[in-house]
Amino acid sequence: MSECLFCRIIAGEIPSTKVHETETVLAFRDINPQAKVHVLVVPKAHHEDAAALSGDPQLLADVIAGAAEVAGIEGIAESGYRLVFNTGDDACRTVFHAHLHVLGGEQLAGFGR
Repeated sequence: MSECLFCRIIAGEIPSTKVHETETVLAFRDINPQAKVHVLVVPKAHHEDAAALSGDPQLLADVIAGAAEVAGIEGIAESGYRLVFNTGDDACRTVFHAHLHVLGGEQLAGFGR
């Protein structure tokens, strides 16, 4: 999907700071970090959001395994980290390609309002 930002990053058309990569997922640093560690794990196959991604359980598992690998690489596996999928307008989703946020490296604030 040539108009999709993350598809273009996966294709190498737009630069990113890669943290981890497998055959099925790419993990790279968020350009607007919300925590000391903020990495996005995206499936290389385009799925609009987490709900669509759930139709491919193995790929969903690969994304979560990628997030766990990122936590190890970033040194936050033991101290703790947060995984977040934003789906739909109320979640402030801005890119329409499923992606899992890995947040950590510091004490995170409460969740929600």
